[in-house]
Amino acid sequence: MLRVKEGDNEAFELLVELHQSAVIGTVAKMLGGASEAEDIAQQVFIRIWKSAKRYQPQAKFTTWMFTITRNLVFNETRRRKRKPTVSVEEREEESHQQVEDVHSTTPDQDVLHSELERAVDDAIQALPDKQRLAVVLRRYEEMPYDEIGRVLSMSVPAVKSLLFRARTQLKESLEKYLAE
Repeated sequence: MLRVKEGDNEAFELLVELHQSAVIGTVAKMLGGASEAEDIAQQVFIRIWKSAKRYQPQAKFTTWMFTITRNLVFNETRRRKRKPTVSVEEREEESHQQVEDVHSTTPDQDVLHSELERAVDDAIQALPDKQRLAVVLRRYEEMPYDEIGRVLSMSVPAVKSLLFRARTQLKESLEKYLAE
């Protein structure tokens, strides 16, 4: 990032290549789908480029990057609450879901697995924004508590408490699946 700060385009391209999938994955998990994840990820990297001159390496670069991601995702969440819409791409994704080709399972197991995945995704989507982001960063990005705290502007104990509440809510939401 320090090379990007100096205007190095190749360093920026490398930075995007290294972190693009993590940002897209996080955004997709936060918003419940991939339809706008690439657009928001692109906005993240545009903000990184535009803010490069002001970048100060006080924390890890990824912490700063996920803070920008958090802000854009929360803005998008607020926008959606004000103006709920369904894009053509989302409708197509819903009607043409790809199914993983797994030969070692039976069709019944595949259906149960898909149902469980959908239930987990829905339960994560039902969490409040901060809890959802903390779960996504911890579970999918394997981020340590202190880094999550910096992204969310919270202390480590507050992050642990937030994650505890999120896990409790997820357990309650998925209780019928956990009992089986």
